[in-house]
Amino acid sequence: MENTRRVLVTGAAGQTGQHIFRKLLAKPGYAPIGTVRSEESRQALLAGTAGIGGAPVAHPESVVICDITNADTSTLDELLADCDALMICTSAKPAPTGEINEETKRPIFGFPNGQPELVDWTGQKNLIDAAKKAKKEVHVVLCGSMGGTNPDNSLNNLGKITNKSDGSVSGGDILKWKRKSEVYLRNESGLPCTIVHPGGLLNEPGNERELCLGVDDKIPGTSNNSVPREDVANVMIAALEDESYRGRSFDLVSKPVGDGVRTKDYGKLLQSLDGKNCDYSLGEIA
Repeated sequence: MENTRRVLVTGAAGQTGQHIFRKLLAKPGYAPIGTVRSEESRQALLAGTAGIGGAPVAHPESVVICDITNADTSTLDELLADCDALMICTSAKPAPTGEINEETKRPIFGFPNGQPELVDWTGQKNLIDAAKKAKKEVHVVLCGSMGGTNPDNSLNNLGKITNKSDGSVSGGDILKWKRKSEVYLRNESGLPCTIVHPGGLLNEPGNERELCLGVDDKIPGTSNNSVPREDVANVMIAALEDESYRGRSFDLVSKPVGDGVRTKDYGKLLQSLDGKNCDYSLGEIA
């Protein structure tokens, strides 16, 4: 269809990415393309779309195996060539290594599928650069994370490796690498963009809570610091449909269920920021 908006959703096999992909698939006027890392993930995502949009499953070509960190970006260039929007939901994912820190007695975490520098910086920059080459203007909606104003945030310690020969430390710093890609997107890409920093992600139903926005890790109106993934997906999709979301960066959490009034108007939600955006001079950039 002539007016159908083609949207590339990266990290579509992830929990937040799946919400976005499936919602866009069911939404008239959209043709989402999801990227995944493996054939197993591709088949699982396709199978999970049964009944959405009136079709038994999504068209097989709507889910593509793609490594965004690959130095050869020809696949990304091709995928984004005719896109109207790019939803970045990829992120380095920490996992226990099986080892225990002798000092803290806590599990040691690593990044088995790629350190933050590779995934959250190199991979996201590859996506942004591919979007810059597209035939039309691509609106980039990026899912980041709260906590970026604090260089000492505990998330930055995950996956750090100490070189026993000289004591040097490498790896980790996930929030700093995320912030680096966000600054590149906002200040250097020239692309219209929206950056969403959710709080702690919950695997609970969306559309049941009052959502709250803020900037720089400060959100008025609630002390809660978490939000359902589905609500993050709703806000990111709202950014595609409301021009006022372009050029905006903000933090997102929700009130507990039953506290406040369930959010339905995403335009009004954005107005609660009074025009404020995140200040990227705060915190540290890798």
